[in-house]
Amino acid sequence: MLSLFTYPVITAFLEPLLLKSKLQKMHLLLGGLVLLGIYFLSPNFNLKDSNTLAIIMGLISAFSYALRNIILKMKVHKYQGTTLMVYQTATIALLMLPALFFTSSTEILGQWEGLLALGVITTAIGHSLFLMTFKHFSITTVSILSSVQPIYGIIIGALFLNEIPKATTLVGGALILSSVLVESVRSSKGK
Repeated sequence: MLSLFTYPVITAFLEPLLLKSKLQKMHLLLGGLVLLGIYFLSPNFNLKDSNTLAIIMGLISAFSYALRNIILKMKVHKYQGTTLMVYQTATIALLMLPALFFTSSTEILGQWEGLLALGVITTAIGHSLFLMTFKHFSITTVSILSSVQPIYGIIIGALFLNEIPKATTLVGGALILSSVLVESVRSSKGK
């Protein structure tokens, strides 16, 4: 989850290239702050470590997520966010269809409530609302603002799973949160 939120940094570099928008130095600075925060959250970079492999997968996901957001930004003025989510979900369903051959149907049916909630609440509703913000803000701004999600994950982990964060986790979280606050103030003044 934490390495996925390097996508604001990736977005800050990709958005000017793909959407021909102006590169804002402040976005690069804030993206760097997020990246530094994520480093503090998981400072061990050993390729034999499963956490490091998870970070690499998160970085690949972050690149894909940034690219997806930029592509959808180009379409959001023409189509509703819900329409774009239907297309995206249908595409993902087709791409993930082969996974059904490797998963037991009893596993899926045994967890249908959680899968349904995950699909409807966080994916369909959450991402549709997320896409609607693209009409009002740059993708980089939206990306940096959403970087607060790892902080929520840490708080939920502490409250419900009794996972008490280390000092480095708190430092990383503070860096991420400060970049989110700076971008929130900047974007509200820009209106």
